[in-house]
Amino acid sequence: MFFLSRQTVRRHRSLYAGSFVALAVGVFLLGLAATATAATVAYDGPAAASITVDLPQADPPQQVRVPLSGADVSGLQVVLSMVAVISGFITIFVIASTFAFAVASRRREVGLLRLIGATPRQVRRMVLGEALVVALAAAIAGAVLAQLATPLLLDKASYTELAPVKLEPASPWVPLLIAISAGLVVAMLGARSAARRAAKVGPVDALREAELESTRIGVVRIGFGLLFLAGSIVLLALIRPGTGEAVIPLSMFTPMLLVIALTLLAPLVVPWIGRLWALPLVAWTRVSGRLARSNVVAAPRRSASLAAPILSISAIAGSMVLTLSFAADAAAATIRDTLRAPIVVTAPEHGAAVRERILGTPGIAAADGATPIDLIRTDGDSAEVETAEGIDLAAATRTRALSPISGDLAELTGRTVAISKELSGFESYHVGDEITVTFLDRTADRLRVVAILPDAAGVTASMVLPPELARQHAPEATPSQWFVLPAEGVDPGALVTALNERLTGTGASAVPAVEWEEAQGEGLRQGNRFGLILLLGPAALYSAIAIANTLLMGSLQRRHEFVTSRLLGATPAQIRRMVLWESSLVGAVALSLGTAITVTVGVLIRRAMTDGMSDVPATVPWTILLGIAGLCLVLAIGSALVPTAFILRRSHPGAAME
Repeated sequence: MFFLSRQTVRRHRSLYAGSFVALAVGVFLLGLAATATAATVAYDGPAAASITVDLPQADPPQQVRVPLSGADVSGLQVVLSMVAVISGFITIFVIASTFAFAVASRRREVGLLRLIGATPRQVRRMVLGEALVVALAAAIAGAVLAQLATPLLLDKASYTELAPVKLEPASPWVPLLIAISAGLVVAMLGARSAARRAAKVGPVDALREAELESTRIGVVRIGFGLLFLAGSIVLLALIRPGTGEAVIPLSMFTPMLLVIALTLLAPLVVPWIGRLWALPLVAWTRVSGRLARSNVVAAPRRSASLAAPILSISAIAGSMVLTLSFAADAAAATIRDTLRAPIVVTAPEHGAAVRERILGTPGIAAADGATPIDLIRTDGDSAEVETAEGIDLAAATRTRALSPISGDLAELTGRTVAISKELSGFESYHVGDEITVTFLDRTADRLRVVAILPDAAGVTASMVLPPELARQHAPEATPSQWFVLPAEGVDPGALVTALNERLTGTGASAVPAVEWEEAQGEGLRQGNRFGLILLLGPAALYSAIAIANTLLMGSLQRRHEFVTSRLLGATPAQIRRMVLWESSLVGAVALSLGTAITVTVGVLIRRAMTDGMSDVPATVPWTILLGIAGLCLVLAIGSALVPTAFILRRSHPGAAME
C-alpha cells in the first residue's frame, strides 16, 4: 500500500505540491524558532553577568544562576516560543485544509478504487501513506532551510533589546528533530480526517456524486466544534477587570480556540454567510454573481478549506493588533492619572550633578527623584530579576498618586517593601507577607510587604523600597527621571525654561509632563509594533503563502469545470468574473468571521484594561487592520484568477469530452 501511495503522489505532483510547500514552510518556521531557542538555552554568559541564588523551598533545594539584565536572553526565548505557538497553530489548519482539499479533489479516483474492490481500510491506509510521503520530504526540506537560516537570525537578534549578547548556533540535532517530528504529526493529524472521509465513499455513490460534495458533516466534528466553542466562551469570560498581564496571552489563545471552533463548523457556517454577502452581488452582477454564490454554497467543504487560512491570520493578527493598541492606550492613561507633577526631568545614567542643580532651582515645591535598583526576587522554585526603586515619600506623595489599595505607606521604613497590584495578584502576596530578595551586591534579605499600590508602569516600579535601603545596596545609582512640582504661583513653563538653563551641560532636560507622557505613549506603540513584527511577521508570511497556495490548488483542479462551462457557451471573460466573485465571497466570509472574533476580543480586552479609568482614548489602528484585510483579499483573488487565466488560455471546449 505504501508503494501505491508513492505512485499516487508522483502522479498527482501538482495536487500535492501545495501540501508540500505549506508543510515545508511550517517546519521551517518551527525549526528556526527551535534552533534559535536552543542557542539561547546554550548561551553561558560570564559569571560576572549573573548571580547565584539559593532556592531552599524548591523540591529538592537547589541553587540557580540568574542572568542580569545585561546578559538576559529570556525576552528572546519568550518571543520565539510565541512565534512557534502561532506558527504551529496556523500550520495545523493549513495542512489540514490542503490535505482535505487534495483528497476531496480525487473523489472519482477513490470511487473507482472502491469499485474494483479496495476496502475502506485500504483507502484510508493509502491516503495516510500519501500524507507520510509528502510529510517526510517537506519536513526534511523545511529542517534544512531552518538550519541554513539560523545563523542569520541569531546574527540579527544579537545585541538587541531582546538579546543584548552575542548568540552562536547550538547543536541543531535535537531542535530540528523536534521540528521534523512536529511536522510529521501535524501532517498525519491533518490527513487523518481526510482519510476517514475518503474511506466512507461508496463505489456507486462516488461515481454518481464525484463532482458534488455532501453538505452534511459528521456528528463528531460538530461535537468537537461545539466543545471548542464552549472553551472559547470560557476564555472570553476570563477577560475581565483584574486579569493583569494575563490579558496578553488570553488575547492570543482565545482567538485560536474560536478559529478552531469556526473551522470545524465552517461547512455549516460558510454557506449561510456566503448567501448574505451574495445578496448585493447577485443584484449587481446577476449571472456571474449567481454562479459564484452557487459554487460557494454547493461546495461547503472546499469553501471552508479556502477560507481557513484567511480566517486564522485575520482573527489572530487582528486581535493582537487591537490588544496591543488598547494596552498602549491604557498605559498612557495610567501614566496621566498617576503623575501629578507638571514637569519631568529626564537625566542621564550617571547624572550625579543633576540632583544639586534641580534642588537649587528657585520655584520648586517638590522634586521626586527615585533611586533605581535591580534585585532578584525568589519564590518557591523560581528566581526573577525585578526593577525596584527607592522613593522619598515626602516628595513622591506630592508628585504621584500613591494611595495604597491596602496597607499603609507610612510603614515603608527599614526592611520593608510596597508592591504593585499586578505583582501581588500574580504571586499571591498580601500585606504582612515577606518576600525573599537578593540585591546585586549579593546580599540576601527578606522584605515585609507594607502596602499594595495601584499599577503604574512607567511612573512607579512594581517594587518600592525605602530610600535608605536602596542607597545601601546601590550607592552609585542615580535617578533616571525627576518629577518636579512648582511652588504655588510659579508658572510651569517658566520653571521648565529655568531648569533647562540650570541643567546645561549635564545631558538632562526638562519638559512639560504632557510632552513626556506623549513620548512615553509613542515609545510603547513603537515597542508594540516591533513586537507585532516579531510575533506575527513569520506567521503572516506563512499565511500569505498558504492563502495563495490553497486557492491556487483549488483553481488548478477545476479545469474540467471551466472547459464544460465553455462548451455550454460561457466566454472566458464570464468565467473569470465568476472566479473573481467566488474568491471575493470566500474572502469576505472568512474576513467577516475574523472581524467578529477581533471585535469581540477587542471590546473585552479594552474593558478589562481600562476598568476604573476615565477619558481613555480608543486608538484603533485602522491602517494595519484594513491592510491585513486588503492583503488577504488581494491574495485570494489573485491566486484564483491567475491559474484560471492560465487554464482558459491552454484549454478549448472540446477538452470537456476528454
